[in-house]
Amino acid sequence: MSLHQPGPLEMWAGLECTLNRVGDRFVDQCALNGHDQRMTDDLTQFTSLGVKRVRYPILWEKIAPHDLFDWRATDEAMRTFLSTSARPIAGLVHHGSGPSTTSLLDSEFPEKLAAFARAVAERYPWIDAYTPVNEPLTTARFSGLYGVWYPHHRSDASFVRALYNELKGVVLAMRAIREVNPSAKLVQTEDFGCAKGTPPLQYQVDFENMRRWLTFDLLCGRVDERHYLYRYLIERGELKPDEIQWFEMNTCPPDIIGINHYPLSNRFLDHRLELYPPHFHGGNGRDSYADVGAVDTGQVVPPTPLEVFREVWERYR
Repeated sequence: MSLHQPGPLEMWAGLECTLNRVGDRFVDQCALNGHDQRMTDDLTQFTSLGVKRVRYPILWEKIAPHDLFDWRATDEAMRTFLSTSARPIAGLVHHGSGPSTTSLLDSEFPEKLAAFARAVAERYPWIDAYTPVNEPLTTARFSGLYGVWYPHHRSDASFVRALYNELKGVVLAMRAIREVNPSAKLVQTEDFGCAKGTPPLQYQVDFENMRRWLTFDLLCGRVDERHYLYRYLIERGELKPDEIQWFEMNTCPPDIIGINHYPLSNRFLDHRLELYPPHFHGGNGRDSYADVGAVDTGQVVPPTPLEVFREVWERYR
């Protein structure tokens, strides 16, 4: 649907543009998939298919890796957009943690991201749609809870702090962008994979199914003392009450919710460890269990995209 008014269903598209960090190595999918070499042709091909919007990377790590800006490739891409009927949804951080001068656990990450966002808006004031941070909750899990991506932490406190910094960064980035272009829209994406499990693990299933809403609950200012995860954010996540309240005072609800759907994001938690190879074994400090893709178990039917759409609609309207 159009960003501006209801209308016919539109085709939107994008390319895999993750630019994340593992150890000291930055992995750039646009280099690996060849888009950097085919940029003009790729965008022309999108337009030929009738695509109206393209989720397009204007990535902080790539343009300002050492706080020195190099706009040359992005300038070329934006000129191509202006010569076609498609328009970009600008992505600023895509599963990354910013340049080497910052990280998701840097207390100044939100302000630094906002400064970059303002620079983008000032250079391309006609861009009217942004995703400052793609899938903040997912990125915080892989970076702060699972230790897979930089800064490779594995604790609730690091996960929550990373998520807090990302979402405060979204709010401040959109504020900076809208000071340049007041009509700019927030297109916020997230993975809404759900969990199911065996009866002894129902408490963990309930927790994970509530945790998946945190990106939008925080941006919409819905987290207060009555929220299911308030005590978790304070006690395990080590947030201060006034940090949570900051989102109530600075709400930034998305104009468009982007629902990312992956079959393996739906998990099945099983206390019967003997049924699974060791690489599926994990736990929460209280119980040990296998954590497997629901689609792989044959024991549960994962939700369809339509069911996910309905869930999101019922929660946020």
